Amino acid sequence: MDKHTPEQRRKNMQAVKNKDSKIELLLRKELWSRGLRYRKNTNKVFGHPDIVFIGEKVAVFCDSEFWHGYDWENRKKDFKSNQDFWIPKIERNIQRDIEVNERLHMDGWIVLRFWGKEIKKDPKGCADIIERVVRHDE
Repeated sequence: MDKHTPEQRRKNMQAVKNKDSKIELLLRKELWSRGLRYRKNTNKVFGHPDIVFIGEKVAVFCDSEFWHGYDWENRKKDFKSNQDFWIPKIERNIQRDIEVNERLHMDGWIVLRFWGKEIKKDPKGCADIIERVVRHDE
């Protein structure tokens, strides 16, 4: 049973950002400081990547642990309420991420995904990986 009223739950869910999240801003700031120029949240690329280098065909996703199912087999046991909603919701997100990766790879894109905690812990390290790929240093 949900502890919030439907109105409270709706307000909470509306506050969840799908773009310009803290992890995106942290990574974009680091990339920008290196002179790397990108498009953000473009709907011209399948899957709406968070950061896109169009000419190099590099798509970057900044995945939050909750919404994208980090350590899912262990974490799904943590849901105590509304399991019939949340477990299929997160599992569909995981499946969608796989489908997006496959489609982009088929279209010749390089897909990079970073967990939010990776970005928070080491934004420079994540940017190093992106920079190597974008500048074709790999």
